[in-house]
Amino acid sequence: MSYAETEIASQPACWRRAAALADGHRAVLPAAGERIAVVGCGTSFYMAQAYAALREGSGQGESDAFAASEFPYGRTYDRIVALTRSGTTTEVLELLGRVRPASRTVAVTADPHTPVREAADGLVVLDFADERSVVQTRFATSALTLLRAHLGLHTEDAVRDVETALAEPLPEGLLERTQFSFLGRGWTVGLAHEAALKMKEASLAWTESYPAMEYRHGPVSISTSGTATWMFGAAPEGLAEQVRATGAQWVEGGLDPLADLVRVQRLAVARAAALGLDPDAPRHLTRSVVLDQG
Repeated sequence: MSYAETEIASQPACWRRAAALADGHRAVLPAAGERIAVVGCGTSFYMAQAYAALREGSGQGESDAFAASEFPYGRTYDRIVALTRSGTTTEVLELLGRVRPASRTVAVTADPHTPVREAADGLVVLDFADERSVVQTRFATSALTLLRAHLGLHTEDAVRDVETALAEPLPEGLLERTQFSFLGRGWTVGLAHEAALKMKEASLAWTESYPAMEYRHGPVSISTSGTATWMFGAAPEGLAEQVRATGAQWVEGGLDPLADLVRVQRLAVARAAALGLDPDAPRHLTRSVVLDQG
């Protein structure tokens, strides 16, 4: 088995541990009513989008999400949350250095023995969810589980759903599809973006991702026999029928959307195996992007 397969399979245990940590980190995680920004790069940016939408949507405060390289330094926030598996990503470390002391900062990381320990005011360590694979799976979902639990939005049902996502066969015919579109609404838009990234990284798939209602505004034109459209959460009325009418395969799981993301992780690894690719070491990628500042 690849490292990615092992790490994907470990997620139910990781989610339980991450959720249990939430209460003990209330002092460093955002309080209700705070104006916050959540930042990250790659997968962590998409998890930031999901968390920000969940937090603001549940009435707990204005919450923005940015790629670390695109942070608007002219804005002020009560607290900035940085998601960084490695704790070494250049853009995240630069951002944390620039915003202090005007904003309080907290980093959620898998490795406490990295520069992020000194760069952030507070630290949440998910070392049990660290990964050997370049492709992020369990750290990303565990970080979002921690944050969902902090918001009071995590339940044991989500863990049972991820166990189901790992146990049940993938939908038939997906491995033969040549293109994948992933759709979301609200907080699941971030999950759709992450699903598309995962398929690209691990299996070099042609993928796209959109807010579900936007799919009708042009992108549906690529749907045809041989493509698949995967919806995270409940679909807008009539969209499934419209996509099926194109001949495309429609996928809409009844699981917790974060658990449904794990099904995409499995699909990405299975597709990599079918193509003879190594999901642990995607081409052109490294575990962390550290830029030469010289």
